[in-house]
Amino acid sequence: MTAAAPGGRLRGRRIVVTRPAGQNEHLAALIRAEGGEPLVFPALEILDPADARPLAAAADRLDAYDLAVFVSPSAVEKAMSAIRARRAWPAGLKAATVGHGSEQALRRHGVAEVIVPADRFDSEALLERPELADVAGRRVVVFRGDGGRELLGDTLRSRGATVDYVACYRRERPNAAASPLLRAWERGEVDAVTISSREGLRNLFDLLGEGGRQQLQRTALFAPHPRIAEHARSLGCQRVIETAPGDEGIAAALAAFWERI
Repeated sequence: MTAAAPGGRLRGRRIVVTRPAGQNEHLAALIRAEGGEPLVFPALEILDPADARPLAAAADRLDAYDLAVFVSPSAVEKAMSAIRARRAWPAGLKAATVGHGSEQALRRHGVAEVIVPADRFDSEALLERPELADVAGRRVVVFRGDGGRELLGDTLRSRGATVDYVACYRRERPNAAASPLLRAWERGEVDAVTISSREGLRNLFDLLGEGGRQQLQRTALFAPHPRIAEHARSLGCQRVIETAPGDEGIAAALAAFWERI
């Protein structure tokens, strides 16, 4: 556990962390390092795919692809676990992803060269990379959760690539009791909420119920992407702060917010 910094910029602040279990530890540690108290309440559960056979088949035929794209850290962990259980990473296969968290996860799995955007971290930014401009005749596999946006595949196909989607996990709303979080709100012990996906935000609204939703709408909400921030405002959240990407971006925005108060 990271020790709280004496006089940290988040000292005395209680901040809800809604990332899925297994992905929330780093942000919680950053909050503690600034003296804050993370209230961990996962709003999204990451599960194995209902049918693991397509993922296993994709792992077996990886050599047939020129590029493998991973849309999230969850995609990296689930796909690479399946791949490593069956084979080594092909030497000539290039990897790409949308953010530094996923890039770091790929490197932990031994993938040394990763195509990643330099500043904005989303599919649009990845598609602007020069390595993805000329893909005519290339075969691309996209590892993602069940469903999701079609922008990557549609754009790469329009550029002449053959694209296969492979679902390597599914997202569910956790079966979690919100009563401890609601009681904390009633006691005035929730200062901010951090959200990392639109689906997680929708789940949080459902889990909180009507009274909790009203509390959430009045609480400072920190979102690391314009689409998430826009969705929060559409749900009636009144104090939405858009942050830089990733856990570091969220933590920096939290600290800066209370420095100004």
